[in-house]
Amino acid sequence: MGDSKTVIKKCQSSITERSVIGAIIRDIQNRKNSYQEIEFSFIPKAKNIYAHTIATEAPKRRESFYLERGVPEMVRHALERLWPKPPD
Repeated sequence: MGDSKTVIKKCQSSITERSVIGAIIRDIQNRKNSYQEIEFSFIPKAKNIYAHTIATEAPKRRESFYLERGVPEMVRHALERLWPKPPD
């Protein structure tokens, strides 16, 4: 299907997409003309770890939340599982 960087490049393009996700890309391409300004940019997971963790953990837990009061506890726990603290 393709990674997110490929999808972003296809959304930036005006070439008609015929891949498996072509209908979604065409919809995005059609809708982007409705905005005065729009930008598609790739942000590596390592630079956007909180958003990545929320996107992967929230559906598993069937939770939704807002980042109004800082990083949610479930994100902290998930990150601790990914990167345990080094021993003293």
